[in-house]
Amino acid sequence: MALTKARYGKGRVRVLRLARGAERHDVRELSLTVLLEGDFGASWTAGDNRQVIATDSIKNIVNITAARHVEAETEAFVGHVAALFLERYAQVASVSIESLETRWLRRDVQGAPHAHTFTLDGNGQPFVRLVADRGGSVLESGLRGYTLMKTTQSGWEDFVDDAYRTLPDTGDRICATSMDATWTWAAPPADPVATNAAVLDTMITVFATTYSAGVQDSMYRMGEAVLAARPDIAEIHFAMPNKHYIPMNLGAFGIDHGGQVFLPTDEPHGQIEATIGRAD
Repeated sequence: MALTKARYGKGRVRVLRLARGAERHDVRELSLTVLLEGDFGASWTAGDNRQVIATDSIKNIVNITAARHVEAETEAFVGHVAALFLERYAQVASVSIESLETRWLRRDVQGAPHAHTFTLDGNGQPFVRLVADRGGSVLESGLRGYTLMKTTQSGWEDFVDDAYRTLPDTGDRICATSMDATWTWAAPPADPVATNAAVLDTMITVFATTYSAGVQDSMYRMGEAVLAARPDIAEIHFAMPNKHYIPMNLGAFGIDHGGQVFLPTDEPHGQIEATIGRAD
């Protein structure tokens, strides 16, 4: 039998490049599929892997290229990845790379683009719930899956240190979450669209402009600020799962990228929930 066509590679290679400029940060998050064709047929037909580049090495090449080209736009970045394969490996005849971008938009905070706070493009779904009976009703508004990120001014320290802990303390990390927020109205707003936009702006301003000692800390202060600004809101509930960005360790390749290349992952994730209400 003839092997008429074959290729292999690595899928869903996720990488976030964080260009740490003096005045602002720039974020580029990609998920890549890299497929190779060439002189690899013997691995199918004869169990001979001597020409095969491990798929783990393909992943490493993407991350090494990310560290070397932190600021490259996607079109240039995939070109750098392909060039490395074609220059380094004679057995590679062609490289196919598909890249999907997670688009992070710089958020305006207090009327100006913020240096290190971003929200996801095409973000969130507005949410409304009404529960009514003959005695009255409860109206809630909010957002589902509203995703936001700050690339500095966040830490996680002084948590329980026991036999099961592997995380180190850090005073500077990426903080990102896909937020569900629900606010309960004490009285229905006259202009729900404008009011809901103001609530979101209040939450993001707190998130962007204050140091976060953890998602719990930011969540509580965001809720406090909403209740202080809106007497027509009785309480606000948050569910904020972590979106993790794990610094890539490229030390094995002699690369110290200075906290500019990260592995995006949200499975498993921390799940943090709370309701902030008014004191009786």
